[in-house]
Amino acid sequence: MTLTDDFGEDLADFARRVAELRAARALPPDERRGVLDAALFELQHAADSLWPRYERLAARAPDGTSADRHERQLLRTLFQRLPVPVALVDRGTVVRRMNVAATALTGVRAGYAAGRPLAGLLASGDRVPFRTQAAAAARGEGARSLTVRLQQRPDEPVRASLVALALPGEPQATVLVVLQPGAAGAAGAVPAAAGHAGRRPVPPDLAEVTERAGAMDLVDAMACALLSSPPGDPDAALAAAARVLHGRFADWVVADAVAGTAAGPAGAPPSRRAVVLGPAREADGPLWRALAGQHPAACPLVVEVARSGSASLQVRPEDILAFGEDTSGASVLARAGVGSLLCVPLVREDGGVLGVLTLFRTGGRRAFSMAEGRAADVMSRHIALAMRRRPA
Repeated sequence: MTLTDDFGEDLADFARRVAELRAARALPPDERRGVLDAALFELQHAADSLWPRYERLAARAPDGTSADRHERQLLRTLFQRLPVPVALVDRGTVVRRMNVAATALTGVRAGYAAGRPLAGLLASGDRVPFRTQAAAAARGEGARSLTVRLQQRPDEPVRASLVALALPGEPQATVLVVLQPGAAGAAGAVPAAAGHAGRRPVPPDLAEVTERAGAMDLVDAMACALLSSPPGDPDAALAAAARVLHGRFADWVVADAVAGTAAGPAGAPPSRRAVVLGPAREADGPLWRALAGQHPAACPLVVEVARSGSASLQVRPEDILAFGEDTSGASVLARAGVGSLLCVPLVREDGGVLGVLTLFRTGGRRAFSMAEGRAADVMSRHIALAMRRRPA
């Protein structure tokens, strides 16, 4: 098992590097020479190292006695059934294993999280401190803990405790991460009631008031557009919603829907791309054509949001292939220069999937805020209702 895990880790690292090379195809031609050299090096590494190791592993008999295998299976079961959210990560916070409680807390499947950084599930301001503490723990500098916030649950602080594990036969240090929701006060934080006793309430600043007013105006415009769309025509409702969001709220609006008028079962991904709106310069450009011709199943983010029924707000997305690739193999997010994205499901009352709405902000535009994410969640419910509206 040790050799197999070592090979699997090297193979996962190789796959990530190849993904980065494929995303680099969006670079200008004069910057691609170094990418070509790196690609040749990776091919040589696969031929000289990875393939011979795979042949040796394929020919090797299972190691250990029956009792050893039973003991390992028992430990795996214990890990998975722990009522406390725990994960095993490497020094770069890349997830190796995550138990059932951790998947329930983060809203991400263990299979999807494996091979991806756990830091990517955190709010953008908590990612760097979490990586720093994980690297320190992996170096043997002692256990430590910090308060973080998950993207899916930004209002609920989570206490993350990290400790290095010296696993037998493992070439690299493994870090055990224990997540404790609502445990931020354990680090000496002052409870909200005590911290505000005797203080005057602080009025919201001008920027906050302006943002809230803008969100209310957007929700109002969305309601008017949806009520004006013809009932019994889901595509018309989806197109009307996309026009409201385009420009004033997002640079790119991509709407994916289930084929036909009926929604699929809960967790079913969209099966067709219904609307693509982008900047004026891309009205019929190559990137617009690439997005319009892309199948929703080729976008891991769309598939995951449809499966989980939870929205995803990302600032400077870490997974550059989260929205798939164009026909040349270049990352869509890299080509569009996406600085932040918001992906929300369109779900009917019984949990069936009507579609997924994805919004991009590009260039130097301000990233989506949590308040805007909340407004998008409200509008997604309105859109779903309008798509289900029947003629009188």
